[in-house]
Amino acid sequence: MLKQLCIAFLLVAGFALSAQGLVKSTPSELRLKGFETFAAMKADSSFKDLRWQWVGPTNVSGRMTSLAVAVPRGGTYTIYAGSATGGVWKTINEGTTWEPIFDQGPTASIGALALAPSNQNILWVGTGEANIFRSSNAGCGMYKSADAGKTWQHMGLADTNTIARIVIHPRNPDIVYVAASGHEWTDNRERGVYKTIDGGKTWEKQLYINEQTGAIDLAMDPADTETLYAATWQRRREKWNDPRTFEDHRHSGIHKSTDGGKTWKPIVQGLPAPQYRGRIALDVAHSNPNVIYAFVDNYESYKKGSGTDAYGRPQKDVIKGFTVYRSDDKGDNWKQVSQTDDKTSSICGTYGWVFGQIRIDPTDENRVYSMGVPLVLSEDGGKTWKNVPGLHADHHDLWIDPTNPNYMVEGNDGGLYISYDYGKSWKHQINIPVCQFFNVNVDNDTVLRVYGSMQDHGSYRGVVDVSRGRDSIRPAEFSRTVGWEGGNHAVDPTDPKTVYGAGFYGEISRMTYDAANVNSVATKVIAPQAKDGELPLRGQWMAPFLLSPHNSQIIYHGTQYVHRSTDKGETWERISPDLTFNDLKTMGDIPYHTLFTLSESPLKFGLIYAGTDDGRLWITKDHGNNWKELSSKVIPGKWMSRVVASRYDIGTVYLTQNGKRDDDFTPYVWKSTDFGETWTRIDKGIPVGPVNVIREDTKLKDVLYLGTDGGVLISQDRGQRWKTLGSELPTAYVLDLAVAPEHGFLVAATHGRGMWVLDLDKIHGTERPKPEQPRRRGGF
Repeated sequence: MLKQLCIAFLLVAGFALSAQGLVKSTPSELRLKGFETFAAMKADSSFKDLRWQWVGPTNVSGRMTSLAVAVPRGGTYTIYAGSATGGVWKTINEGTTWEPIFDQGPTASIGALALAPSNQNILWVGTGEANIFRSSNAGCGMYKSADAGKTWQHMGLADTNTIARIVIHPRNPDIVYVAASGHEWTDNRERGVYKTIDGGKTWEKQLYINEQTGAIDLAMDPADTETLYAATWQRRREKWNDPRTFEDHRHSGIHKSTDGGKTWKPIVQGLPAPQYRGRIALDVAHSNPNVIYAFVDNYESYKKGSGTDAYGRPQKDVIKGFTVYRSDDKGDNWKQVSQTDDKTSSICGTYGWVFGQIRIDPTDENRVYSMGVPLVLSEDGGKTWKNVPGLHADHHDLWIDPTNPNYMVEGNDGGLYISYDYGKSWKHQINIPVCQFFNVNVDNDTVLRVYGSMQDHGSYRGVVDVSRGRDSIRPAEFSRTVGWEGGNHAVDPTDPKTVYGAGFYGEISRMTYDAANVNSVATKVIAPQAKDGELPLRGQWMAPFLLSPHNSQIIYHGTQYVHRSTDKGETWERISPDLTFNDLKTMGDIPYHTLFTLSESPLKFGLIYAGTDDGRLWITKDHGNNWKELSSKVIPGKWMSRVVASRYDIGTVYLTQNGKRDDDFTPYVWKSTDFGETWTRIDKGIPVGPVNVIREDTKLKDVLYLGTDGGVLISQDRGQRWKTLGSELPTAYVLDLAVAPEHGFLVAATHGRGMWVLDLDKIHGTERPKPEQPRRRGGF
């Protein structure tokens, strides 16, 4: 079956360069070829008998993007859940148990699900999350199952990268419409509204505007299958800006077709001016198809900003954001029905592009739900709104039973929830393990603890439970620890009760645990600050910091500068100039021109490498007194995802670069043996990109590990040849790896499937005594 699937971001190395220079966006045919190679490597790897084991957390789920529920309830209890980066899950018992049904071959990023109303064995999956948040990943088009998720067939549209909505004809399952929103980072033509009349064998592009404008929502008139409404969104995303509408944009709007998609006309009378229209969501009232609601992320300012936003950034003018429009004449005229005030503006804040969903109670045209940071409800046709309680924040989908609106299924950043009482109470389906880790670190205590930060959940730690043996690890609950949802961690190797964690954009704190290393007893913010009269420091979402391998009281931290503390963060000094391009023209909503990776040589104190998000690489050999740029020796302008100074050879350093933010899925892996003066590509034969992390083994000098957006690879000859490592790891975005030398495990932080470990004893040739099994007490 794997050969029938494409992968969203796999690429045979070497295709990134052409006669014209660097390819910014990888062609889909190369991604398809890359997956075929990767599948063959898995089958042939000499490490395929080693087994990855999931360690948790069992008490945290993750972002759900799309839901499909079989009907009627009572005749079936089947629910399908599409997660942002954890594949598709299925329950046949309304959530008592779940199983993954789409997690082994293609992308794990899900944009839309749809069941055919006339044949509920037919399930469509549109890959590529359309919310394009900071942790979104590209898809590779459309997939279809004709047997309720047992087998899959790729059905084209591979170069769309994101799918926002699928609409299936209620009586003919071969007629399917798709809203494709297009590439996240670059312009492309494969976006708009598509239609198939032969079950996906062929597609016709029915609504296309330009290479920046995709279709972000699609709805069918429940009384007339020839009438469709499409929302288009002209957006541009830069490395320094959230995806958004700009003043020169004119193509975000609503369109209507009355002939099954053959022709379309704009229906925008009463909507904001086009330069203010951001993401738009649509729904048609089943109880009265004349009524349509539109959520519009409205960029009109309504008051001056003050203070900071939720992430501590200076607040600019406050936009209207959440606005709801209603049409009572099938879209010919629109009227804003929601109020504009601080309450409604806060529903989405400046993040309406993340949410953009609206649902109408199928039995009551005046009862409307909309999704933002909270799930909100209006019972008076959109005039007033109130929060729906009992849910995690950040909402992305809501399914309402068409005959019993008391029964609802809801998806948000915390997972999937079910309500049986009109949303008065909710049952959280915590047993779908799709949490999204950004990082991992480990301690060297008597038991192995893993640390990491998770999208929208904060920072957690958990114990790797080997009580039943190293090959029978019991997944565990994790507990909160220092740090927020986007940040790195470090554990003092001389005192595992002292832990450091980062928060938004480079805020660092130090936490001290009690003697048993169970409960925290003190936490202190220790981040460096800007000097008087300076602008705030620029820290990346995952700003790098590390404890010196020579003295754990010394901390290095990266903003646009390298900072050093010699007293565990109590005081700081800058040991570098601004190492970024510091280009004012490319600074915007989010910090850019920042450091992303730091490494100090374990063999020489003060030999430090620093890599930036804008593609610069530096070295200092004298504690920061002098810095030398190395960027021209590698791919200029590409994000430096990891630099690692070797623990075995003083002049050896490894580097990975990541082209995700150019829609470039090439693997870039480098090695230098002369302090970065010259570099050699060591990514030959790696089909999986982009690359997020490289690590040296802590016992074998020739062994390297690589974490990519498709899995984990190993080299036993310092990068000359690579093999896939281990089995049972689902398709996963491996954002970080850590070797736990005392415990002999490789730990993988996946962005969508939690934490996993692989026993390194067979690679190391280590023999360990087996743990004693508990004796059975007497009895029958």
